[in-house]
Amino acid sequence: MMTIQTFPSGPIETNAYVISCPKTGEAGIVDPAPNSASAIVNYVKEHRLKPTLIFLTHSHWDHIGDVAQLKEIFQIPVWIHALDAPNLQQPGTDGLPTWLPIEGVVPDQCIDDGSLVKIGSIQFEVIHTPGHTPGGVCFYSKEEGVLLSGDTLFKGSLGNVSFPSANPEHMSHSLAKLAKLPPETTVYPGHGLQTTIGEEDWLSRVEEIFW
Repeated sequence: MMTIQTFPSGPIETNAYVISCPKTGEAGIVDPAPNSASAIVNYVKEHRLKPTLIFLTHSHWDHIGDVAQLKEIFQIPVWIHALDAPNLQQPGTDGLPTWLPIEGVVPDQCIDDGSLVKIGSIQFEVIHTPGHTPGGVCFYSKEEGVLLSGDTLFKGSLGNVSFPSANPEHMSHSLAKLAKLPPETTVYPGHGLQTTIGEEDWLSRVEEIFW
């Protein structure tokens, strides 16, 4: 069973995650938010983990703030969807103001719907969930019953669709995809508390409820 450690970080408490495989000691870093690097480095050292990958749900500044720093420290690749790659390289080009200086990073690999992300013996499938951003994705582990939802799905809510690159219609389709996952799937969102797919029984009625 994977170990998931959450690091709420930065000015809007963005959830950075370290996902580790107990069998191999390998670890993946998800959405390293501003001011998360120090805590992540300390956790990795304390638990003697071997980071192998940084993978991103999307490119908003509060989810990529410490990507450059951790990439340099651990010398590991960065993966993101191609549609969000330009904003990772030049933060703020998506039209969303950045609250802090963010160093751009050229991704090492672009992922898409159906891509696989492996951390030791753990495997995530990429689900492309545009709406909050064009290249927004979720990472789903069927074996572990876990979804890393980024800013697509929160406990009782969804990602903001009023931003310059957002699209409410795409968000509706994305949430409909997530509604088909097993109800017991545990959701680890980009902000706030965990939930399950079953608890979010509004997912298939998002247009009726939110717009």
